[in-house]
Amino acid sequence: MDEALDALPPIATRDRSAAHRLVAATLRRLGTLDAVLDPLLKKPPPDVVRHVLRLGAAGLLLLDTPPHAAVATAVALARARRLHAFAGLVNALLRRVAEAGPAALTDLDSPRLDTPTWLWTSWGADARAIALAHQHEAPLDLTMRPGTLPPEGGERLPTGSVRFPAATAVTPLPGFEQGMFWVQDAAAALPARLLAPQPGERIGDLCAAPGGKTAQLASAGAQVTALDRDPTRLARLQDNLRHWRLIAETIAADATQWQPPTPFDAVLLDAPCSATGTIRRHPDVPRIKRSRDISTLTETQDRLLAAAAAMLRPGGRLIYSVCSLQPEEAVPRVEAALARGGLRREPFQPAELPSLPEALTPDGDLRTHPGLWPGRGGMDGFYAARLVKL
Repeated sequence: MDEALDALPPIATRDRSAAHRLVAATLRRLGTLDAVLDPLLKKPPPDVVRHVLRLGAAGLLLLDTPPHAAVATAVALARARRLHAFAGLVNALLRRVAEAGPAALTDLDSPRLDTPTWLWTSWGADARAIALAHQHEAPLDLTMRPGTLPPEGGERLPTGSVRFPAATAVTPLPGFEQGMFWVQDAAAALPARLLAPQPGERIGDLCAAPGGKTAQLASAGAQVTALDRDPTRLARLQDNLRHWRLIAETIAADATQWQPPTPFDAVLLDAPCSATGTIRRHPDVPRIKRSRDISTLTETQDRLLAAAAAMLRPGGRLIYSVCSLQPEEAVPRVEAALARGGLRREPFQPAELPSLPEALTPDGDLRTHPGLWPGRGGMDGFYAARLVKL
């Protein structure tokens, strides 16, 4: 979604923000919007017409757009897309939606409608709590450089992150220009904190871009080597480090084919994954990912875990993490790594997560999901486990 918006011709910041908000709301509640629209349609319209109807209905039912503005804009959009034959349908149908108003949503099971079946099934007993959290835009979370004060108005979370309400613009916040903080969900900040980097330690950060975890490690005083195989993403990481005034070695390389000159004391592997833990921030994820994608991802994760283990000195520690809610990308990957030999699992202890005991699994791994901390605004879905090289 963000890439598509970036590809548009330049528009005013306010208009771009409005477009982002409308598209995100439509994607977030796609199943619900279709459940409202479908009974009003005599036959399925062309896809592009359905998209126009969805956008109009999202404005009317989810974003409090004045009815005349939402309907007129949708009709104008249809005509701009040379859908003149459907302009009357768009006008008439959205007027009916406007007349029904929010009551059209009353009897719908929106969490279930908005979640593809393969995801709902995979999330088990937590599915409804997760899907409810996905209905809302995520807050803005910051990780502060050590020794800096958070911008006024932020809530210091028990895990150390600083939280601002959803839709808060980050660039105007005091300290942004000075690189005093970086945007990072509260859950995304946990794997690096659980690695417990020490000053002077040599640490590898694999698949490191855009650099939030690299920054955490470097700001703790570690000597960090950050790898990413995508030169464009690595360039973004380098720009971020300059902005944050932090130092790390950066290497463009495939982590499955690269080895350090001398073994690392620790490795953080935030592996490529389905990203289903970030749906609050990226509501396009359920629409562009498929269940068949998971097997390809798990094969990559296994290769990366084997490579990460080979980079460690004996006694060195490895944090494996994914921003995924999918079970296949979590415990089975760790068990496969243990079965290959040379590693042991070291469970996280309650004292390491005193403010988030519900995120510790019986095996001593970390598992967060968007349904946790509902009163505080939730958090992304992450899995992390700690392994030690024998």
